[in-house]
Order: sequence, then C-alpha cells, then structure tokens
Amino acid sequence: MLGSDVPIVLLQHGGLDNLSGKTGLAMLRYRRGPIVAVVDPDHTGADLQQLTGIERAVPVVGSLAEALPYGPQVAVVGLAPSGGRLPEGMGADVAAALTAGLSLASGLHSRLGDDPALAALVQPGCWIWDLRREPPDLTVASGRSAGLLGRRLLAVGTDMAVGKMSACLELQAAARRRGRDTRFVGTGQAGILISGGGVALDAVRIDYAAGAVEGAVLAAATSAGPDTLVLIEGQGSLCHPGSSATLPLIRGSQPTDLLLVHRAGQGTVQRLEAFPLPPLGQLVTAVEALAALARPAGSGAPPRVVAIALNTSHLDGTAAAKALKATAAETGLPCADPVRQGGEALLDLLLGQERSPTP
Repeated sequence: MLGSDVPIVLLQHGGLDNLSGKTGLAMLRYRRGPIVAVVDPDHTGADLQQLTGIERAVPVVGSLAEALPYGPQVAVVGLAPSGGRLPEGMGADVAAALTAGLSLASGLHSRLGDDPALAALVQPGCWIWDLRREPPDLTVASGRSAGLLGRRLLAVGTDMAVGKMSACLELQAAARRRGRDTRFVGTGQAGILISGGGVALDAVRIDYAAGAVEGAVLAAATSAGPDTLVLIEGQGSLCHPGSSATLPLIRGSQPTDLLLVHRAGQGTVQRLEAFPLPPLGQLVTAVEALAALARPAGSGAPPRVVAIALNTSHLDGTAAAKALKATAAETGLPCADPVRQGGEALLDLLLGQERSPTP
C-alpha cells in the first residue's frame, strides 16, 4: 500500500535515540524510497547520522508544519511504544498531517482510522493505513509453501528485537547487488512499512496465524523460479514466555533454511531476567527439530540452521570480533554480523549450502 517511490515524513517523537523508535529507525536504515523529513521535537536540528549512526541525510524538524516544505505525501508513525497506543505528544502532528492533505500509515495496535475525529480529517484521495489488521479470507495452513520453487529462509531469534528483520534485509540487499531474484516477507510493522506489504502476524488469531504466513509467502513468491530466494522476517522467540510467533512462521513458510539471530553476550530474555536463554547449540537443535515436523512428504530435507547472525551493535570493533569468534566456536556454525559486516558473508554461507529446493 505504501509505494517505494512515495516521499514520506517520519513521526518519530522522542524516538530517534532509543528502541521506542525502532520502526522509524529501521525505515531510515532500510527504506529505499524517499524520506524527506523526520519530526522529533526532542532532537530538532540534530544531525541524523551523528545521532543514530545511520548514513542518511534527512532533516530533523520540530513539528509536522516544519516538514511540509519538504514535500511529503505520507506521514508514517515511527514509534512502537509499549501497549501500541498513539503517544500523547504525537496526536497534534497526526491531525496536522491529515489536515494538510497527507495520508497516514501506522503500525500501532490502536487503529487510527477507527477514530472518528481523525477519519473526518482525511482529505479526498488520501487514506489512513492501519497495517495491524487481520487479513480477510484467512484459511488454515496446509503446507502449500513447501511446493514453491527456490529457497525460503526463515530468521528465528533468541529474543525479541535482536535483529531478525535487519538480517533478512541485509541479505536481500546483498542478493540484489548480485542480481539474484530475492523476495522479502514482512511480518511486523517495520518490515511491512519498508517492503510495502506482508502480514502483521500479531494481529492474526492463532488458529489462522500459520495460514496468514502461508498466504504472505505464496504472494511474495508469485512467479518465483528455482533460483529465487524468499526471506521471511522472524517474530518473537521460542525462549520468550509471552511469544507464540515462531511456530506459525515455521508452519506457514515451510522453510528450506533457518538463520538463528542472537545479540552478543545476552544471557536472559530482555526485561525478564528470571528467564535464562539456553545455550545456542541447544536452541539450534530445538528449532531444527520443530522445523522437521509437519512437512509434506517429498518436500526435501528438513531445514537446518545455516549460520548465526550475531548482533554486535553494542560492542566496539575489537569486542565484536571476539564475540563472533567465540560464538562460532561455541556452536560449530559460521557466525557473522550482517549489519556491521554486510550481508555478503551470510549470503555466501546460504548459497554454499547443498540444499535441494522443493522438487
């Protein structure tokens, strides 16, 4: 719904320097289309690259009105606050965007289009896209993704927000540089906004979750050939007591390959320190065992973890190199940081695996 060539303004109120703004930060790093301005009253006039480390020259302004001269057509809510409700300080700029004739895209749990006051401000030809909606006409999964040609790689994580989407997008960028047909299936708000489509998995009833993933994978793989690579963004974690996302992702995508994503040095679930993370080798075994189940006969060898994608963003170069080496030694699997090092190394590992695509 959000075209790749549409100029957007990010509503990033207070989220340029912390994880509450992870949706907008991901768009700044990975959206290929134009981002003409960022609204963040807490950082008006800041140098975006110096503040975020993202190599993108975008002005940071204090209000939506200050962003209008840059010519945005769509305002995008870049925050992912706890509880998923519209932050109080952002309401005025959301209303100002709609009044000025901009469309609005939001991944919040609270549906802005259902607010009568906001809906009344939508100008002719404009829209509010609340992407966290259950798709229509859902069906129960039936393993249809296993019949697709090509490779399907699913990113699985040891925790939330460890870099599953980033790993997939870095792989996609590396594959495209080589001219390889590569598709990305977004399953969370940032991935959907960056790619323009996908399925908001956390908005789907559990009985239909695997079917929703299956539908998104089939849609992304339209006209795919034997050399096509489909990258499925992971959500949640098997290690998190509040997460149920990994299993429907496995069932719906029927992956040929798995990528385990982990933050270097993390030993417990974030904000739930009573829940230790298992040794990575143990988790690899568990994920592979689950992925070997509920597969159609004749669909090829069960998927294996190709490599570890290690998030070392919190470490300096020397510490990151040590962590990569230690993780490879611990697991016996190749290990790379796709954001720090680029996706080429992981892509080589994936393509070097002798995995036969679905016959």
